[in-house]
Amino acid sequence: MPTDYFADDPRTDLERMLAGDLYIADDPEIARRLQQAVRLAARYQAAYTEDAEAARPILAELLGTLGEEAHVRPPLYVDYGSNITIGARTFVNYHLTALDVAAITIGEDCQIGPNVQLLTPTHPLEPRPRRDKLEAAKPVTIGDNVWLGAGAIVLPGVTIGDNSVIGAGAVVTKDVPANVVAVGNPARPVRDL
Repeated sequence: MPTDYFADDPRTDLERMLAGDLYIADDPEIARRLQQAVRLAARYQAAYTEDAEAARPILAELLGTLGEEAHVRPPLYVDYGSNITIGARTFVNYHLTALDVAAITIGEDCQIGPNVQLLTPTHPLEPRPRRDKLEAAKPVTIGDNVWLGAGAIVLPGVTIGDNSVIGAGAVVTKDVPANVVAVGNPARPVRDL
């Protein structure tokens, strides 16, 4: 018999998700929001191929906040889109995967290389709750004027400080301070800027 993890919690799974608590992603409103994001991302990609500037209102509808002069090359893969903030003048190259179960905040004047992954979802380490499909999320915060090299992966709960550079292919498992270059797996600062 499955465990009722939420017997004393009257909240919906969506409410638990938005609070950053454990939840199960079978809530109908969660499914509706996921599907809406898939549709908007597909519409954005199709419109972008015809006219990048004309596609911008679709992107603005998909994202929580889209800063002035920010540019995102599709395809863009998101869970909801609405939990993503992209600051002014930020450039996002092809194939960003931004799993925004929790907030993803990208500052102003950033450069995001192709195939970058910004991942907020987490899962229990214990086998039983993971098998029972429990999950949660922790926010990702990218400061201003940050450059994320191609293929960089930023894990849940990580903050990257202003002006820092993350090397191509780095896996960022812990916070990175401002004004450093960090490389490797796990990413470590190797020089100050």
